[in-house]
Amino acid sequence: MRLHYLQHVPFENPGSILTWAKENGHAITSTQLYQNDALPEQQGFDWLVVMGGPMNIYEEEIYPWLAAEKLFIGEAIAAGKVIIGLCLGGQLIADVIGGKVTQNPYKEIGWLPIQLSEEVRSTPLFSFFPEQPIVFQWHGDTFSVLPEEATCIAQSDACKHQAFIYKKRVFGFQYHLENTPSIIEGLVENCREEMVPDVYVQTPEELLAHPEYIEQNNKWMELFLTKLEKMYREGVL
Repeated sequence: MRLHYLQHVPFENPGSILTWAKENGHAITSTQLYQNDALPEQQGFDWLVVMGGPMNIYEEEIYPWLAAEKLFIGEAIAAGKVIIGLCLGGQLIADVIGGKVTQNPYKEIGWLPIQLSEEVRSTPLFSFFPEQPIVFQWHGDTFSVLPEEATCIAQSDACKHQAFIYKKRVFGFQYHLENTPSIIEGLVENCREEMVPDVYVQTPEELLAHPEYIEQNNKWMELFLTKLEKMYREGVL
């Protein structure tokens, strides 16, 4: 299988997703958008991972490559690719499919619980998740409105829309299960100014104090990807 990912800043790579792909012998390619890399042809990959980043989806004047990236994501959806969007990536997908991305009432930064819907936890892709997993959050915006074809599958006290599924093979997550210790350290180092004390904003020390959460999040991501690949190979998606 050929996995391609779009990266927006040097310090946010796919983390444990890359580990899973390498261990399973999948080909990995990337577009470093902050370096103005060219986007690939759609026939050059099977799965697409769209990473997070500190920019917002509507800042095209500052980050002109956002416009081309949105068109590319739309083409990938139309081509029937499996697509996983993380944080900014999920927001970009939501915008492309006709949703709306706005500022969330609260900024979420840190290790915080979400609540998965009972319906999604009854499916093979998400059956191994607890009802309220603790996940890593770092976002101020959210996909506040989703089109009818998209199903919201998770929420939190601070954010109504935490994740969605679109056409059974496109996934948008507000949170990060893929982050490694070095990615979290990079976020703290490069985005510390966003950590203004608030009800759902933890301190840098709190973010870095939970290797057990990182390990658990990575395990959930590995299980999700393994089950997703099985469905993909069986033609279920």
